[in-house]
Amino acid sequence: MSDRTIIQLDKISVSFDGFKALTDVDINVNENTIHFFIGPNGAGKTTLLDIICGKTKPTAGKVMYYPPSGSDIQLTGMKEYKIVGLGIGRKFQVPSVFTNLTVQDNMELSLKNGRKVLESVFSKARREELERIDEILDMIDLKDKKNILAKNLAHGQKQWLEIGMLLVQNPQVIMLDEPVAGMGKPETFKTGEILKKIKKDCTVIVVEHDMEFVKLYADMVTVMHEGKVLMEGDIDTILNDETVQKVYLGRGGERNA
Repeated sequence: MSDRTIIQLDKISVSFDGFKALTDVDINVNENTIHFFIGPNGAGKTTLLDIICGKTKPTAGKVMYYPPSGSDIQLTGMKEYKIVGLGIGRKFQVPSVFTNLTVQDNMELSLKNGRKVLESVFSKARREELERIDEILDMIDLKDKKNILAKNLAHGQKQWLEIGMLLVQNPQVIMLDEPVAGMGKPETFKTGEILKKIKKDCTVIVVEHDMEFVKLYADMVTVMHEGKVLMEGDIDTILNDETVQKVYLGRGGERNA
């Protein structure tokens, strides 16, 4: 686990028609970690992802990106597609795979090589790209499903495929919104093991409700409450903090994040 910051949120505030969704949020995300954002519904977790990827513009503050190589970059004010081009990918809760294409076709369409979508459909992937796809399919346990239509995959497998579609673009940071929602325990465990493999080459930011999942796989946890950072630290620090227990874990049980 690295101590080097790759994403920094500096005094981020967001207001929607007078409602303060985020207030003076300071968060550093370190390279090659699995960093969870947790908190009650409405705490501002997903808004943080929207701010990082450029979907939402902050009312105040800035987001800095410190890539492993190259100059520091301010993400605030950049277009979403440009942020993606810098190596910051995002997966939403509902999988957005091409259901009538095979697993392999989905992966090839996601290749980040400057081709437009139609060009990608009608052009063949290079050998090194195909080898990279095979490596990723092996990592996400879908190598034996490469010729199956995505619509025939189980729910968890579709989630893994979309993670794979991000990884084939060689991102530096990926953001996942509730990646284990709707999964049973075996799929949840496998998802966590996949994230552990991913973090060797890529920083992982996760918004999650499942506290058991957070306990097993978090390197760092930021607890949000009413648009502010309530607490930040490793999972043991978070679980043992009286304030967190009172305002968060005490509200309807550990899964009500």
